Amino acid sequence: MIASGAAALSFFIWVYLVWGRGLFWLARERDDADQPPAPATWPVVCAVVPARDEADVIARSIGSLLAQDYPGDFRVILVDDDSSDGTAEVARAAARSLGVEDRLTILKGAPLPPGWTGKLWAMSQGIDHAAALPVPPEHLLLTDADIAHTPDNVRQLVARSEAGDLVLVSLMAKLHCQTLAERTLIPAFVFFFDMLYPFGKVNDPRSPIAAAAGGVMLVRREVLAAQGGIAAIRTAIIDDCTLGALLKQRGPIWLGLTERAASLRPYVTYPEIGRMISRSAYAQLRYSPWLLAGTMLGMMLTYLAPPAFALFGHGVARFAGLGAWVLMTLSFQPMLRFYRGSPLWGVALPVIGALYTAFTIQSAIDVWSGRGGFWKGRAQAQAGKAQPGQAA
Repeated sequence: MIASGAAALSFFIWVYLVWGRGLFWLARERDDADQPPAPATWPVVCAVVPARDEADVIARSIGSLLAQDYPGDFRVILVDDDSSDGTAEVARAAARSLGVEDRLTILKGAPLPPGWTGKLWAMSQGIDHAAALPVPPEHLLLTDADIAHTPDNVRQLVARSEAGDLVLVSLMAKLHCQTLAERTLIPAFVFFFDMLYPFGKVNDPRSPIAAAAGGVMLVRREVLAAQGGIAAIRTAIIDDCTLGALLKQRGPIWLGLTERAASLRPYVTYPEIGRMISRSAYAQLRYSPWLLAGTMLGMMLTYLAPPAFALFGHGVARFAGLGAWVLMTLSFQPMLRFYRGSPLWGVALPVIGALYTAFTIQSAIDVWSGRGGFWKGRAQAQAGKAQPGQAA
């Protein structure tokens, strides 16, 4: 009786996820699904790129920004956050090779003050510099140093923002997905993110759900300033979703998948991806042991129970477990197609879910041991402090 009840609960969890979360799994929110009209005039745009020890990718990312075919005034500010590998020199050489050194400004980042995460402090300095330009930009493109952009990306971002009067347009950059570890875990990373923050609901002004993807965020500078600037989220580990929640208070936002922005950062091994996930997983749970325990129970019911009942259960329990397993397998297919992955990875989603559960536990252990949010030599998590982002 208990087994049948647990199996039925797992099945109805997947019925809800498939039909009650805005049909997130269809992955319909894409920047190539429509063509926004060009604005009558193209506003001034400034890209702000925080960078710390990014010499291996910065030439390609900065080069892709400097090669934009944007019809209006567009320039790039790189904030070198105490790099030790010559990041600034590589970026400068890339601009020189393209003959556009005048469009690139490189700032040497100031020392990190207490109460800030490193990336947000670097972004804040770049934004302040942009605001002080003779013609301040109307839009800021906040983008990571390991993101490559197609030549039309900024033009398309601005056209979408202007057409919808959006305060934020964010793209989930296509992540590197070539190694076995990446093929196992990366499509699921985006799938789980979309499940937690359904893009359709993020894009619905009537919905309280808000999020953004930190690799590509086009924001209206004056709206951001009116909300307190980057300083308003200076302690956030999950800074992109926190920024999305902050800006959605002032107007509509848009988040979608894209082929126009791609991550240059490979993750060769499973531990590398695990560290990427564990940096922020416990922060997502507001550093709460109770939420951690609830999440572990939920992950077991959602991902582990269905195959267990399908393979070893009897009667109702077996059929309910099989039904849940089929639903999760089918719901994963659109994201697998987007990442050109084998459909068979859908059958393996329970195992993938188990790995993500382990990464979440590791995230909590890292925080408890004082290494939470560790990135580029900094442990940044603020144990016991809730992130000011919008929960789903």
